[in-house]
Amino acid sequence: MSNSIKGGEFLIKETQAADIFIPEEWDEEQLMIAQTCRDFLEQEVNPNLNRIDNLEEGLMPSLLDKAAQLGLLGISVPEEYGGFGKDFKTSMLTTEVLGAGHSFAVAISAHTGIGTLPILYYGNADQKAKYIPKLVSGEWKASYCLTEPGSGSDANSGKTSAKLTADGKHYVINGQKMWITNGGFADVFIVFAKIDADENLSAFIVEKSFGGITLNPEEHKMGIKGSSTRQVFFNDVKVPVENLLSERGNGFKIAVNILNIGRIKLAGAAIGGSKEVITQAVRYANERNQFGRPISKYGAIRFKLGEMAARVYSVESALYRVSQNIDDAINALVAGGMDHEKAKLKGNEQFAAEAAILKVHGSEVLDYVVDEGVQIYGGMGYSAEAPMDRAYRDSRINRIFEGTNEINRMLIVDMILKRAMKGELDLMGPATKVAGELMSIPDFSEPDMSLFAPEKRAIASFKKAILMVAGAAVQKLMMQLAKEQEILMNVADMIIQVYTVESLQLRVEKLVAKRGEAACSVQLDMMRLMIYDAADRINKFGKDALNSFAEGDELRMMQMGLRRFTKVDAVNVRDLRRSIAEKLITENKYCF
Repeated sequence: MSNSIKGGEFLIKETQAADIFIPEEWDEEQLMIAQTCRDFLEQEVNPNLNRIDNLEEGLMPSLLDKAAQLGLLGISVPEEYGGFGKDFKTSMLTTEVLGAGHSFAVAISAHTGIGTLPILYYGNADQKAKYIPKLVSGEWKASYCLTEPGSGSDANSGKTSAKLTADGKHYVINGQKMWITNGGFADVFIVFAKIDADENLSAFIVEKSFGGITLNPEEHKMGIKGSSTRQVFFNDVKVPVENLLSERGNGFKIAVNILNIGRIKLAGAAIGGSKEVITQAVRYANERNQFGRPISKYGAIRFKLGEMAARVYSVESALYRVSQNIDDAINALVAGGMDHEKAKLKGNEQFAAEAAILKVHGSEVLDYVVDEGVQIYGGMGYSAEAPMDRAYRDSRINRIFEGTNEINRMLIVDMILKRAMKGELDLMGPATKVAGELMSIPDFSEPDMSLFAPEKRAIASFKKAILMVAGAAVQKLMMQLAKEQEILMNVADMIIQVYTVESLQLRVEKLVAKRGEAACSVQLDMMRLMIYDAADRINKFGKDALNSFAEGDELRMMQMGLRRFTKVDAVNVRDLRRSIAEKLITENKYCF
């Protein structure tokens, strides 16, 4: 992979299809790991979903123990600590497959992600040697204590306190944390607290055995009922000074960087859940007869199946595109002499905007898919006996987890603009060029109509639409822009659409190069459908943003530009969705 693209750079730089990773390229070993995860869900999790949801005592920890025996708690942990030492995209593949595991998916991702990674990435040699092998083997279960009753999205406003004892040997922690995943059975807590009157949080590794930790009863939740979620109270908990993680005051940074990884992993899990729901919906549609034929024969159902699959395929394309970017960034940093764990952190940090894009889009695609899944099942969709009830309820938390989708939308724009301010991304040059283009006469020469040329032109124009709208908003509103959340969300939605359809186009282009056009006809249909739809969405988001801050001639000119930048060729969307649905119906499962 020669790809050296930086985070956020997709807006101003053309990516080559040869430079991205596509899921059709998994090797033998990766496919075996994925199969192990599938078998585990089939044998251990799916038969026990009701028992898991009833929070049967000891069941979830025992499932984590069984997962540990297969090595699933240490996929990307270095071998010296008992892990498999695999790269980021392989760990993403396990997250995706296990994402179909409902509450179990939440427990394992909290343990291997926010529970383990702070120690792996920020711990010193002694801390890593002491904790990581026990977390990988499942001997100790981990959880992460950040949220408090008064601090959710504004994590740094937490009140939990840490005070150094007179002899300087311990920190004494007092406070209350809520919504703590795995709280009921965790042995190790990553706890965020402020030392004295510090402005920023610090992070601590706290063992249950230190004493002074009490738990409220399990929370009753709308979904993910089998995920242990408790309030955790710290009453004069004595934590040895050597259990301070990283440096004093570095907790907020740790929280932010670990959440970046959590966000992109959440998108992976959402894709796994979505594929499973589509498979169940297709099978039901093939079995259920109405008016003398299976409901999968009807256009209204085919519309749903085609749309569900195309959305999932495109968000998956984006997920593995950025997973490879992260791996490339890590490898480049290691080659430059950086310590491996530091490089992992930096590599992930570099693509924080893309992680936020995927978190938002992945969770919203899953919500769309489960909603349509219920609809395809009809009355049975509403029955607790059928699988859609659990899928529908479990999905909803994903738009709140790991930073709400509203916060993440703001972050997408904020992170990209900050990169530009620091001179890491040249957004101003291209934005100025687009502004100049508004004054010029459109090019009426005969366009290139070779395969992918119309789509590449459309995507390049979509990017111009973003640069025009965002550039004008920055110029007009300056420092006020940060307070204009509706406009920021419009721009974020334009960016999400572009990143996803470009990833889809690149994936299909690479696939056609490998397999030939005839073998990829359905993938080409998905690409054409999604780009056609994205054009209208981008137009609407752009229009809403422009109408919020521009007026008069300036507004009219930019609206004309927006129409020009979101103009795409007409396609027969009915036929495109039918062809996608036809493939699913024939294969009787999600098959892409």
